[in-house]
Amino acid sequence: MKKFILLSSFLMSVTAFSQDHFAGLTNSSRVGILTTSINPAELANMSNKFEINVIGVSFNVANNKIGFSDLTSDKDIETLLFKGNEPVNLRVDAEAYGLGFAIKHKSWALAITSKINGKLDAVDIDTKLGDALVNSGLNSVLGSSSINNNYNQRLTGTTWGEVGFTLSKNLLDKEKYKVNVGATFKLLFPGSYSNLGLDKFNGTINNVGSQVYLNNTTANLNIAYSGALANSFSNFEDYSKSVFGGLNGFSGDIGINFQWKDEPETNQKKNQNKYKFNAGLALRNMGSMTFSDNNNYKTNYTLNIQPTIANPLGLNLNQFENIDNLQQIETILISQGYLTKQPEKKDFKVKLPSIFSAYVDVKIISRLFVSGYIQQKVNDDNSNDQITAQNSFTITPRLNLGFFEVYSPWTSNEISGFNGGIGFRVGGFYLGSGSIITAAINDSKQADIYGGFRLAFL
Repeated sequence: MKKFILLSSFLMSVTAFSQDHFAGLTNSSRVGILTTSINPAELANMSNKFEINVIGVSFNVANNKIGFSDLTSDKDIETLLFKGNEPVNLRVDAEAYGLGFAIKHKSWALAITSKINGKLDAVDIDTKLGDALVNSGLNSVLGSSSINNNYNQRLTGTTWGEVGFTLSKNLLDKEKYKVNVGATFKLLFPGSYSNLGLDKFNGTINNVGSQVYLNNTTANLNIAYSGALANSFSNFEDYSKSVFGGLNGFSGDIGINFQWKDEPETNQKKNQNKYKFNAGLALRNMGSMTFSDNNNYKTNYTLNIQPTIANPLGLNLNQFENIDNLQQIETILISQGYLTKQPEKKDFKVKLPSIFSAYVDVKIISRLFVSGYIQQKVNDDNSNDQITAQNSFTITPRLNLGFFEVYSPWTSNEISGFNGGIGFRVGGFYLGSGSIITAAINDSKQADIYGGFRLAFL
Protein backbone atom coordinates (compact mmCIF):
# COMPACT_ATOMS: atom_id res chain seq x y z
CA MET A 1 0.00 0.00 0.00
CA LYS A 2 2.88 2.34 0.70
CA LYS A 3 4.16 1.90 -2.85
CA PHE A 4 0.79 3.00 -4.23
CA ILE A 5 1.05 6.34 -2.45
CA LEU A 6 4.74 6.67 -3.26
CA LEU A 7 3.99 6.19 -6.96
CA SER A 8 1.41 8.97 -6.84
CA SER A 9 3.90 11.26 -5.09
CA PHE A 10 6.56 10.43 -7.67
CA LEU A 11 4.21 11.17 -10.57
CA MET A 12 3.31 14.48 -8.94
CA SER A 13 7.01 15.40 -8.87
CA VAL A 14 7.26 15.05 -12.65
CA THR A 15 6.25 18.26 -14.40
CA ALA A 16 4.80 16.35 -17.35
CA PHE A 17 1.35 15.95 -15.87
CA SER A 18 -2.08 17.99 -15.44
CA GLN A 19 -5.85 18.05 -14.81
CA ASP A 20 -7.79 18.87 -18.01
CA HIS A 21 -6.90 17.00 -21.20
CA PHE A 22 -5.83 19.24 -24.11
CA ALA A 23 -6.87 22.34 -22.10
CA GLY A 24 -7.52 25.33 -24.39
CA LEU A 25 -7.03 23.40 -27.62
CA THR A 26 -10.41 21.64 -27.79
CA ASN A 27 -12.29 24.98 -27.92
CA SER A 28 -10.31 26.17 -30.93
CA SER A 29 -12.18 27.26 -34.07
CA ARG A 30 -9.77 24.91 -35.89
CA VAL A 31 -12.18 21.95 -35.53
CA GLY A 32 -11.16 18.34 -35.94
CA ILE A 33 -11.12 14.94 -34.23
CA LEU A 34 -9.93 16.30 -30.86
CA THR A 35 -12.88 18.70 -30.72
CA THR A 36 -15.28 15.76 -30.66
CA SER A 37 -13.85 14.83 -27.24
CA ILE A 38 -15.94 17.67 -25.75
CA ASN A 39 -18.87 17.58 -28.22
CA PRO A 40 -19.48 15.17 -31.16
CA ALA A 41 -21.77 17.77 -32.79
CA GLU A 42 -18.70 19.92 -33.56
CA LEU A 43 -17.50 17.46 -36.21
CA ALA A 44 -19.85 19.03 -38.78
CA ASN A 45 -17.84 22.27 -38.28
CA MET A 46 -14.60 20.64 -39.47
CA SER A 47 -12.21 23.19 -40.89
CA ASN A 48 -11.25 20.81 -43.73
CA LYS A 49 -12.93 17.99 -45.62
CA PHE A 50 -10.48 15.38 -44.36
CA GLU A 51 -8.39 14.93 -41.22
CA ILE A 52 -6.00 12.18 -40.12
CA ASN A 53 -5.03 12.08 -36.47
CA VAL A 54 -1.49 10.73 -36.15
CA ILE A 55 -0.93 10.96 -32.38
CA GLY A 56 -2.20 12.99 -29.43
CA VAL A 57 -1.03 12.44 -25.84
CA SER A 58 -2.08 14.14 -22.61
CA PHE A 59 -0.81 13.44 -19.07
CA ASN A 60 -2.68 14.85 -16.06
CA VAL A 61 -2.12 15.03 -12.29
CA ALA A 62 -4.03 17.05 -9.70
CA ASN A 63 -3.91 16.85 -5.91
CA ASN A 64 -5.10 18.92 -2.94
CA LYS A 65 -2.06 18.66 -0.65
CA ILE A 66 1.35 19.03 -2.34
CA GLY A 67 2.48 22.15 -4.20
CA PHE A 68 5.50 22.81 -6.40
CA SER A 69 7.30 24.64 -3.60
CA ASP A 70 7.07 21.46 -1.51
CA LEU A 71 8.75 19.43 -4.26
CA THR A 72 11.72 21.80 -4.39
CA SER A 73 12.11 22.03 -0.60
CA ASP A 74 13.70 19.62 1.85
CA LYS A 75 10.31 18.71 3.31
CA ASP A 76 9.26 15.06 3.46
CA ILE A 77 6.57 14.60 0.80
CA GLU A 78 4.97 11.57 2.46
CA THR A 79 4.59 13.52 5.71
CA LEU A 80 3.07 16.58 3.95
CA LEU A 81 0.60 14.41 2.06
CA PHE A 82 -1.16 13.38 5.27
CA LYS A 83 -0.95 16.59 7.32
CA GLY A 84 -4.15 18.28 8.51
CA ASN A 85 -7.69 16.92 8.59
CA GLU A 86 -8.78 17.43 4.96
CA PRO A 87 -8.98 14.05 3.16
CA VAL A 88 -6.33 13.39 0.53
CA ASN A 89 -7.47 13.52 -3.10
CA LEU A 90 -5.11 12.78 -5.96
CA ARG A 91 -5.88 12.06 -9.62
CA VAL A 92 -3.32 10.73 -12.09
CA ASP A 93 -4.80 10.55 -15.58
CA ALA A 94 -3.33 9.82 -19.02
CA GLU A 95 -4.89 9.37 -22.44
CA ALA A 96 -3.44 8.87 -25.89
CA TYR A 97 -5.23 9.19 -29.22
CA GLY A 98 -3.95 6.84 -31.90
CA LEU A 99 -4.74 6.76 -35.59
CA GLY A 100 -8.04 8.37 -36.49
CA PHE A 101 -9.77 9.54 -39.63
CA ALA A 102 -12.55 12.10 -40.23
CA ILE A 103 -14.40 13.16 -43.36
CA LYS A 104 -16.97 15.90 -44.01
CA HIS A 105 -19.39 15.78 -46.94
CA LYS A 106 -22.06 18.42 -47.39
CA SER A 107 -24.08 18.51 -44.13
CA TRP A 108 -22.61 15.27 -42.73
CA ALA A 109 -19.35 14.41 -40.97
CA LEU A 110 -17.98 11.03 -39.88
CA ALA A 111 -14.96 10.07 -37.75
CA ILE A 112 -13.33 6.85 -36.61
CA THR A 113 -10.98 7.21 -33.62
CA SER A 114 -8.84 5.10 -31.29
CA LYS A 115 -7.73 5.94 -27.76
CA ILE A 116 -6.13 4.36 -24.69
CA ASN A 117 -6.75 5.48 -21.11
CA GLY A 118 -4.97 5.02 -17.80
CA LYS A 119 -6.00 6.31 -14.34
CA LEU A 120 -4.68 6.03 -10.80
CA ASP A 121 -6.72 7.74 -8.07
CA ALA A 122 -6.78 8.33 -4.33
CA VAL A 123 -10.31 9.42 -3.32
CA ASP A 124 -11.00 11.02 0.09
CA ILE A 125 -8.25 9.17 1.98
CA ASP A 126 -8.43 9.89 5.71
CA THR A 127 -5.19 11.58 6.76
CA LYS A 128 -4.88 9.70 10.07
CA LEU A 129 -5.35 6.32 8.42
CA GLY A 130 -3.09 7.21 5.49
CA ASP A 131 -0.38 8.44 7.86
CA ALA A 132 -0.61 5.25 9.88
CA LEU A 133 -0.29 3.03 6.79
CA VAL A 134 2.38 4.99 4.92
CA ASN A 135 4.42 6.72 7.61
CA SER A 136 3.77 4.41 10.57
CA GLY A 137 1.93 7.27 12.26
CA LEU A 138 4.88 9.68 12.25
CA ASN A 139 2.53 12.67 12.06
CA SER A 140 0.72 11.48 15.18
CA VAL A 141 1.84 11.81 18.76
CA LEU A 142 2.19 8.67 20.86
CA GLY A 143 -1.22 7.52 22.01
CA SER A 144 -4.57 6.98 20.32
CA SER A 145 -6.39 8.61 17.41
CA SER A 146 -10.04 7.91 16.66
CA ILE A 147 -11.46 7.81 13.13
CA ASN A 148 -15.16 8.03 12.30
CA ASN A 149 -15.97 8.41 8.59
CA ASN A 150 -19.39 8.22 6.95
CA TYR A 151 -18.06 8.07 3.36
CA ASN A 152 -16.19 5.60 1.14
CA GLN A 153 -12.46 6.19 0.66
CA ARG A 154 -10.79 4.52 -2.33
CA LEU A 155 -7.49 3.61 -3.96
CA THR A 156 -8.17 2.62 -7.55
CA GLY A 157 -6.40 2.09 -10.88
CA THR A 158 -7.87 1.43 -14.33
CA THR A 159 -6.71 0.94 -17.93
CA TRP A 160 -8.88 0.52 -21.02
CA GLY A 161 -8.99 1.13 -24.75
CA GLU A 162 -11.64 2.70 -26.97
CA VAL A 163 -12.61 2.67 -30.64
CA GLY A 164 -15.10 5.43 -31.42
CA PHE A 165 -17.48 6.15 -34.31
CA THR A 166 -18.74 9.74 -34.51
CA LEU A 167 -21.53 10.99 -36.74
CA SER A 168 -22.48 14.67 -36.93
CA LYS A 169 -25.23 16.36 -38.94
CA ASN A 170 -25.90 20.00 -39.76
CA LEU A 171 -29.63 20.39 -39.13
CA LEU A 172 -30.01 24.08 -39.90
CA ASP A 173 -27.76 26.36 -41.95
CA LYS A 174 -29.06 29.89 -42.43
CA GLU A 175 -27.33 33.13 -43.38
CA LYS A 176 -26.78 34.18 -39.76
CA TYR A 177 -26.69 30.92 -37.80
CA LYS A 178 -26.47 27.13 -37.95
CA VAL A 179 -27.27 24.18 -35.66
CA ASN A 180 -25.51 20.80 -35.53
CA VAL A 181 -26.17 17.60 -33.62
CA GLY A 182 -23.85 14.64 -33.15
CA ALA A 183 -23.26 11.36 -31.38
CA THR A 184 -20.32 9.07 -30.71
CA PHE A 185 -20.64 5.33 -30.16
CA LYS A 186 -17.61 3.73 -28.47
CA LEU A 187 -16.48 0.12 -28.27
CA LEU A 188 -14.68 -0.43 -24.95
CA PHE A 189 -11.79 -2.82 -24.37
CA PRO A 190 -11.20 -3.14 -20.59
CA GLY A 191 -7.56 -3.83 -19.75
CA SER A 192 -6.92 -3.98 -16.00
CA TYR A 193 -8.50 -2.73 -12.79
CA SER A 194 -7.93 -2.55 -9.05
CA ASN A 195 -10.06 -1.04 -6.30
CA LEU A 196 -9.75 -0.88 -2.53
CA GLY A 197 -12.75 0.79 -0.87
CA LEU A 198 -13.28 1.43 2.84
CA ASP A 199 -16.82 2.60 3.51
CA LYS A 200 -18.03 3.96 6.87
CA PHE A 201 -14.67 3.34 8.52
CA ASN A 202 -14.66 3.56 12.34
CA GLY A 203 -11.66 2.64 14.42
CA THR A 204 -8.87 3.58 16.79
CA ILE A 205 -5.21 3.92 15.84
CA ASN A 206 -2.74 3.25 18.65
CA ASN A 207 0.86 4.40 18.23
CA VAL A 208 2.97 2.25 20.54
CA GLY A 209 6.66 2.98 20.14
CA SER A 210 7.61 2.21 16.54
CA GLN A 211 4.51 0.08 15.94
CA VAL A 212 1.06 1.28 14.87
CA TYR A 213 -2.07 -0.77 15.61
CA LEU A 214 -5.67 -0.57 14.44
CA ASN A 215 -8.32 -1.67 16.93
CA ASN A 216 -12.06 -1.50 17.71
CA THR A 217 -12.66 -1.18 13.97
CA THR A 218 -15.60 -1.75 11.66
CA ALA A 219 -15.93 -0.94 7.94
CA ASN A 220 -17.39 -2.18 4.68
CA LEU A 221 -14.41 -3.30 2.61
CA ASN A 222 -14.47 -3.73 -1.17
CA ILE A 223 -11.54 -5.41 -2.93
CA ALA A 224 -11.65 -5.90 -6.70
CA TYR A 225 -8.90 -6.62 -9.22
CA SER A 226 -8.48 -7.83 -12.78
CA GLY A 227 -5.70 -8.16 -15.33
CA ALA A 228 -2.15 -6.97 -14.65
CA LEU A 229 -3.23 -4.76 -11.74
CA ALA A 230 -4.09 -7.91 -9.77
CA ASN A 231 -0.35 -8.53 -9.48
CA SER A 232 0.76 -5.00 -8.60
CA PHE A 233 -1.03 -1.66 -8.38
CA SER A 234 2.15 0.40 -7.88
CA ASN A 235 4.22 -0.59 -10.92
CA PHE A 236 3.79 1.63 -14.00
CA GLU A 237 4.58 -1.30 -16.30
CA ASP A 238 1.47 -3.06 -15.03
CA TYR A 239 -0.64 -0.15 -16.29
CA SER A 240 0.97 -0.18 -19.73
CA LYS A 241 1.18 -3.93 -20.39
CA SER A 242 -2.60 -4.57 -20.58
CA VAL A 243 -4.26 -1.42 -21.93
CA PHE A 244 -6.39 -3.11 -24.62
CA GLY A 245 -8.31 -6.18 -23.49
CA GLY A 246 -11.13 -7.90 -25.31
CA LEU A 247 -14.29 -6.09 -26.40
CA ASN A 248 -16.53 -6.02 -23.33
CA GLY A 249 -18.39 -2.73 -23.05
CA PHE A 250 -20.03 0.21 -24.79
CA SER A 251 -20.48 3.91 -24.17
CA GLY A 252 -21.77 6.96 -25.97
CA ASP A 253 -21.67 10.75 -26.25
CA ILE A 254 -24.39 13.07 -27.54
CA GLY A 255 -24.22 16.79 -28.20
CA ILE A 256 -25.70 19.86 -29.86
CA ASN A 257 -23.91 22.91 -31.27
CA PHE A 258 -25.07 26.42 -32.21
CA GLN A 259 -23.15 29.05 -34.21
CA TRP A 260 -23.84 32.71 -34.89
CA LYS A 261 -21.97 33.22 -38.11
CA ASP A 262 -19.48 35.98 -38.89
CA GLU A 263 -19.80 38.19 -41.95
CA PRO A 264 -19.02 36.09 -45.07
CA GLU A 265 -15.78 36.62 -46.95
CA THR A 266 -15.37 36.64 -50.70
CA ASN A 267 -12.82 33.82 -50.45
CA GLN A 268 -14.89 30.75 -49.53
CA LYS A 269 -11.80 28.87 -48.35
CA LYS A 270 -11.22 31.49 -45.68
CA ASN A 271 -14.89 31.40 -44.71
CA GLN A 272 -14.68 27.89 -43.25
CA ASN A 273 -16.03 27.78 -39.67
CA LYS A 274 -15.95 31.56 -39.13
CA TYR A 275 -18.24 32.76 -36.38
CA LYS A 276 -18.97 35.50 -33.86
CA PHE A 277 -20.35 33.09 -31.28
CA ASN A 278 -20.10 29.32 -30.90
CA ALA A 279 -21.76 27.28 -28.14
CA GLY A 280 -22.43 23.66 -27.31
CA LEU A 281 -23.85 21.17 -24.81
CA ALA A 282 -22.84 17.53 -24.47
CA LEU A 283 -23.33 14.48 -22.29
CA ARG A 284 -20.33 12.16 -22.52
CA ASN A 285 -19.10 8.74 -21.42
CA MET A 286 -22.52 7.21 -20.81
CA GLY A 287 -21.81 3.52 -20.41
CA SER A 288 -19.83 0.82 -18.66
CA MET A 289 -17.46 -2.08 -19.27
CA THR A 290 -17.17 -5.54 -17.76
CA PHE A 291 -13.85 -6.87 -16.52
CA SER A 292 -13.36 -10.57 -17.11
CA ASP A 293 -10.02 -12.33 -16.58
CA ASN A 294 -8.57 -15.53 -15.18
CA ASN A 295 -7.48 -13.65 -12.04
CA ASN A 296 -10.74 -11.67 -11.77
CA TYR A 297 -11.95 -11.19 -8.18
CA LYS A 298 -14.47 -8.88 -6.55
CA THR A 299 -15.48 -9.30 -2.91
CA ASN A 300 -17.47 -7.19 -0.44
CA TYR A 301 -16.27 -7.82 3.11
CA THR A 302 -17.29 -6.71 6.58
CA LEU A 303 -14.07 -5.71 8.30
CA ASN A 304 -14.17 -6.27 12.07
CA ILE A 305 -11.04 -5.75 14.16
CA GLN A 306 -11.44 -6.32 17.90
CA PRO A 307 -8.86 -7.17 20.59
CA THR A 308 -8.19 -10.87 21.07
CA ILE A 309 -5.94 -12.90 23.32
CA ALA A 310 -3.57 -13.48 20.40
CA ASN A 311 -3.68 -9.82 19.28
CA PRO A 312 -4.74 -7.64 22.23
CA LEU A 313 -3.57 -4.46 20.47
CA GLY A 314 -5.43 -5.31 17.23
CA LEU A 315 -4.06 -5.28 13.68
CA ASN A 316 -0.40 -4.26 13.29
CA LEU A 317 -0.39 -1.80 10.37
CA ASN A 318 3.40 -1.91 9.93
CA GLN A 319 3.04 -5.25 8.12
CA PHE A 320 1.34 -3.42 5.22
CA GLU A 321 4.32 -1.12 4.62
CA ASN A 322 5.66 -2.98 1.58
CA ILE A 323 2.41 -4.48 0.30
CA ASP A 324 2.28 -4.40 -3.51
CA ASN A 325 -1.13 -5.85 -4.44
CA LEU A 326 -4.63 -6.35 -3.12
CA GLN A 327 -4.30 -10.12 -2.92
CA GLN A 328 -1.65 -9.70 -0.21
CA ILE A 329 -3.97 -7.44 1.78
CA GLU A 330 -6.73 -10.06 1.59
CA THR A 331 -4.37 -12.84 2.66
CA ILE A 332 -3.15 -10.95 5.75
CA LEU A 333 -6.62 -9.94 6.91
CA ILE A 334 -8.11 -13.43 6.33
CA SER A 335 -5.20 -15.27 7.99
CA GLN A 336 -5.54 -13.11 11.13
CA GLY A 337 -9.30 -13.62 11.34
CA TYR A 338 -10.43 -10.08 10.50
CA LEU A 339 -12.23 -11.23 7.34
CA THR A 340 -14.31 -14.39 7.47
CA LYS A 341 -15.25 -14.52 3.78
CA GLN A 342 -13.05 -15.96 1.02
CA PRO A 343 -12.30 -13.96 -2.19
CA GLU A 344 -14.99 -14.43 -4.84
CA LYS A 345 -13.93 -15.11 -8.41
CA LYS A 346 -16.40 -13.31 -10.70
CA ASP A 347 -16.76 -10.76 -13.45
CA PHE A 348 -17.73 -7.21 -12.53
CA LYS A 349 -18.96 -4.06 -14.25
CA VAL A 350 -17.36 -0.60 -13.93
CA LYS A 351 -19.04 2.66 -14.97
CA LEU A 352 -17.25 5.22 -17.12
CA PRO A 353 -16.86 8.79 -15.79
CA SER A 354 -20.05 10.35 -17.22
CA ILE A 355 -19.73 14.13 -17.70
CA PHE A 356 -22.04 16.99 -18.63
CA SER A 357 -20.18 19.79 -20.42
CA ALA A 358 -21.08 23.20 -21.85
CA TYR A 359 -19.04 25.91 -23.54
CA VAL A 360 -19.16 29.21 -25.41
CA ASP A 361 -16.53 30.76 -27.69
CA VAL A 362 -16.87 34.47 -28.50
CA LYS A 363 -15.04 36.56 -31.07
CA ILE A 364 -13.85 39.77 -29.36
CA ILE A 365 -12.10 41.40 -32.30
CA SER A 366 -10.59 40.04 -35.50
CA ARG A 367 -8.68 36.81 -34.70
CA LEU A 368 -9.03 37.26 -30.91
CA PHE A 369 -11.42 34.89 -29.11
CA VAL A 370 -12.35 34.08 -25.52
CA SER A 371 -13.98 30.79 -24.57
CA GLY A 372 -15.57 29.46 -21.40
CA TYR A 373 -15.87 25.74 -20.69
CA ILE A 374 -17.48 23.93 -17.75
CA GLN A 375 -17.70 20.22 -16.98
CA GLN A 376 -19.70 18.57 -14.22
CA LYS A 377 -19.43 14.89 -13.31
CA VAL A 378 -22.74 13.02 -13.22
CA ASN A 379 -21.84 10.11 -10.94
CA ASP A 380 -20.27 9.76 -7.47
CA ASP A 381 -16.48 9.21 -7.33
CA ASN A 382 -16.85 7.41 -3.97
CA SER A 383 -18.77 4.53 -5.55
CA ASN A 384 -16.61 1.39 -5.82
CA ASP A 385 -17.72 0.63 -9.39
CA GLN A 386 -17.09 4.15 -10.71
CA ILE A 387 -14.14 5.58 -12.67
CA THR A 388 -13.51 9.10 -11.40
CA ALA A 389 -13.96 12.49 -13.08
CA GLN A 390 -13.35 16.10 -12.01
CA ASN A 391 -15.51 19.21 -11.96
CA SER A 392 -13.81 22.21 -13.57
CA PHE A 393 -14.35 25.59 -15.19
CA THR A 394 -11.93 27.07 -17.75
CA ILE A 395 -11.57 30.50 -19.37
CA THR A 396 -9.28 30.63 -22.44
CA PRO A 397 -8.24 33.74 -24.40
CA ARG A 398 -6.96 32.72 -27.84
CA LEU A 399 -5.26 34.38 -30.80
CA ASN A 400 -5.97 32.50 -34.04
CA LEU A 401 -3.93 33.56 -37.08
CA GLY A 402 -4.99 30.57 -39.15
CA PHE A 403 -1.84 28.49 -39.55
CA PHE A 404 -0.61 29.63 -36.12
CA GLU A 405 -2.62 29.80 -32.90
CA VAL A 406 -1.67 30.60 -29.29
CA TYR A 407 -3.94 30.32 -26.25
CA SER A 408 -3.83 30.45 -22.44
CA PRO A 409 -6.28 28.30 -20.41
CA TRP A 410 -7.11 29.37 -16.80
CA THR A 411 -8.95 26.72 -14.80
CA SER A 412 -10.67 26.32 -11.46
CA ASN A 413 -10.52 22.63 -10.54
CA GLU A 414 -12.25 20.91 -7.61
CA ILE A 415 -9.09 19.00 -6.68
CA SER A 416 -6.13 21.32 -7.35
CA GLY A 417 -7.75 24.76 -7.23
CA PHE A 418 -6.77 27.57 -9.63
CA ASN A 419 -4.27 26.94 -12.45
CA GLY A 420 -3.12 28.69 -15.61
CA GLY A 421 -1.10 27.55 -18.62
CA ILE A 422 -0.26 28.24 -22.24
CA GLY A 423 -0.23 26.34 -25.53
CA PHE A 424 0.21 26.81 -29.25
CA ARG A 425 -0.60 25.23 -32.59
CA VAL A 426 1.45 25.42 -35.79
CA GLY A 427 -0.47 23.77 -38.61
CA GLY A 428 -1.26 20.28 -37.37
CA PHE A 429 1.34 20.26 -34.56
CA TYR A 430 0.32 21.35 -31.06
CA LEU A 431 1.92 21.54 -27.61
CA GLY A 432 0.57 22.94 -24.38
CA SER A 433 0.02 22.83 -20.63
CA GLY A 434 -2.88 23.85 -18.44
CA SER A 435 -0.73 24.69 -15.43
CA ILE A 436 2.79 25.71 -16.44
CA ILE A 437 2.26 29.43 -15.68
CA THR A 438 0.90 28.97 -12.16
CA ALA A 439 3.49 26.25 -11.51
CA ALA A 440 6.21 28.81 -12.27
CA ILE A 441 4.80 31.75 -10.30
CA ASN A 442 2.94 30.23 -7.34
CA ASP A 443 2.34 27.09 -5.32
CA SER A 444 0.34 25.12 -7.90
CA LYS A 445 -1.00 21.70 -6.92
CA GLN A 446 -1.26 20.58 -10.54
CA ALA A 447 1.11 19.86 -13.42
CA ASP A 448 0.54 18.78 -17.02
CA ILE A 449 1.66 18.61 -20.61
CA TYR A 450 0.08 17.49 -23.88
CA GLY A 451 1.11 17.37 -27.51
CA GLY A 452 0.39 15.76 -30.83
CA PHE A 453 0.14 15.98 -34.59
CA ARG A 454 -2.66 15.71 -37.14
CA LEU A 455 -3.03 16.25 -40.88
CA ALA A 456 -5.94 18.14 -42.46
CA PHE A 457 -6.48 18.78 -46.14
CA LEU A 458 -8.98 19.98 -48.78
